[in-house]
Amino acid sequence: MKQIQAAFNLLAVMAFLALVAGCASVKLQDNENLAVAAGFKVITPTQPDQITLLKQLPAGKVTLITHEGKTYYVLPDVKNNVAYVGGPKQYQAFQQIRLENKISNENLEAAQTNEMNEMEWNRWGGWGGWGPAGPGMGWY
Repeated sequence: MKQIQAAFNLLAVMAFLALVAGCASVKLQDNENLAVAAGFKVITPTQPDQITLLKQLPAGKVTLITHEGKTYYVLPDVKNNVAYVGGPKQYQAFQQIRLENKISNENLEAAQTNEMNEMEWNRWGGWGGWGPAGPGMGWY
């Protein structure tokens, strides 16, 4: 029984590590999804100067651009040759959604950590992990 529980714990840790590793590659896609949810428009540059500007913008970051007296916020996606463009209202909504998403993710991570800690606690039998008979035998 303890071998099954140890194997389950190992699988849970491996799944958690895979989730953390996957988060890094998904971050850009998450920003794009958040931008669309906030009302940003997907624009495909057609002019050579637009394409050049798109390539110069920092990847994965929203950049403030003023054009003809108007303020725009641009999130470039050079790989797909598009830009997510919004105004001040869309940018404010983007920031709010991103904050809510971050809080939600932190709550999820805390719950997962608590669950892993509880599994580890139960694995060692609570207070009885090291008893007179040795490790794992408890205080009975």
